Amino acid sequence: MIINFNFFYFKSITFFKFLNGFLLLFLKFIYFHRYNNYYLVGGITILKAINIVYEYPDGTRALNNINFKVEKGEMVALLGRNGAGKSTLFLHFNGIHQAKSGEIFIDGEKLEYDKKSLLKARQKIGIVFQNPDNQLFAPTVEEDVAFGPMNLGLPIREVEQRVKDSLEKVGMFGFEKKSPHHLSGGQKKRVAIAGILAMKPELMILDEPTSGLDPKGASHILKLLHDLNKEGMTIVISTHDVDLVPVYSNKIFLISDGEIIANGLPNEVFSDVELIRSADLRLPRIAHLAEILNKKDGLDFGDYYPLTIGEARAKILDLVNKD
Repeated sequence: MIINFNFFYFKSITFFKFLNGFLLLFLKFIYFHRYNNYYLVGGITILKAINIVYEYPDGTRALNNINFKVEKGEMVALLGRNGAGKSTLFLHFNGIHQAKSGEIFIDGEKLEYDKKSLLKARQKIGIVFQNPDNQLFAPTVEEDVAFGPMNLGLPIREVEQRVKDSLEKVGMFGFEKKSPHHLSGGQKKRVAIAGILAMKPELMILDEPTSGLDPKGASHILKLLHDLNKEGMTIVISTHDVDLVPVYSNKIFLISDGEIIANGLPNEVFSDVELIRSADLRLPRIAHLAEILNKKDGLDFGDYYPLTIGEARAKILDLVNKD
């Protein structure tokens, strides 16, 4: 039998070219999704709100045609002043509030309001309220964290393991027998987060997570959320703190008077200075300094103002090196 080595050589070269191209595309896929903090689940929608309208019993419209979407792996900020509608919107995401019109989808399934559907939604989405005292009610920390898993009917050993793992993750292991109401504000927030983690949700929503905390306490909570997000937890926070948003979030929804008026990457949203100010907010301090340097001193920062210290340092060094 005569073997055509040229044929095999040609096929081998063709195969390796194909393999090389495939690997290159795969590496680009990984890089793109890691860069955008989506990892290997990028593009999968975990939460979607479509045209949500909500009115208070007196007829006051609190939310007007809200559209909101969160992809798995994201760290999203809902940014708005006090009274803009942030907390009201959040209470729709696990069925505490029911919209007058519009739809909520969780992992592709429409949210219904029967007991079974609500239980399923609340296992996937955990909400940490602004005031942890509204969430902590058990005599001890361990009982509080165990409350959710116990209500799922889980075996005692699994409940105990979830309590241990959750408290370790938030840095509160060793406080099991403490009364939640004898803890500091930051410690209470951590225990509230542990209670949600013990439910093993796919998405964690936090209403003003740094409210009432000193700078060190706020920094600890934000680092914890950042670490949880890096481990794969999808996180949505509401806040009016424009300085923390560019540091910790990769997508922003800007809400004003019950309407989403902008959404996108931090530099996209903050590039519309007039819109930010019309929502009764301000630029981050770093961006405001850059704005002054641009308008009064002629420094050109390019298409958008830097939002963080790192961005500002890079742009200033670039300007210095050009000179």
